Amino acid sequence: MNAIWWVAIPIAALAAAALGWLLYRHPSSAGRVLFGIDAVLMAAATTLVILAVTASPAGADPAALAAGSSVPGNWAALLGAAIAVAGSSIGAAIAVAYTGAAALAAMSERPELFGRAMVIVGLAEGIAIYGLIVAIILIGKA
Repeated sequence: MNAIWWVAIPIAALAAAALGWLLYRHPSSAGRVLFGIDAVLMAAATTLVILAVTASPAGADPAALAAGSSVPGNWAALLGAAIAVAGSSIGAAIAVAYTGAAALAAMSERPELFGRAMVIVGLAEGIAIYGLIVAIILIGKA
C-alpha cells in the first residue's frame, strides 16, 4: 500500500506543474481541464459516500447479516463529523480570504494595525477549530 504513494506523489506533482503551465499559456483551456478534474473528483466522492452508507459494519458476521440480524452502525455520526470538519474548514478558508485581504489593504496604509489585523484573521480561523471540536465530540459518541 505504501508503494502506491511513491508513484502517486510524483505523478500528482507533475500534473500540478503541467496544469500551472497550461494556466499560464492557455487560461481558457485550463479552465476546461480544471472543470473536468472537478467532475472526476465529484464522481469519486459520490461513489465513496454511497459505499460508506451501504457498507456493512466491520467485523459483522455475514451469516447474521444474511439472516436479517440488525447490526448497529455508527456511519451517521462519522459522516456528520466529516461534514462538520469539511464545512467549517471551507467557511474558515472563505473568512480568512476576505479578512486577510482586508488586513493587508489596511496594513499597507497604516502598518501599526498589524496586531489588530492578525487578531481578526485568527478569529476567522477559529471557525475551523469549532468544526474540529464538534467532530471530536461526534466521534466520541459513535
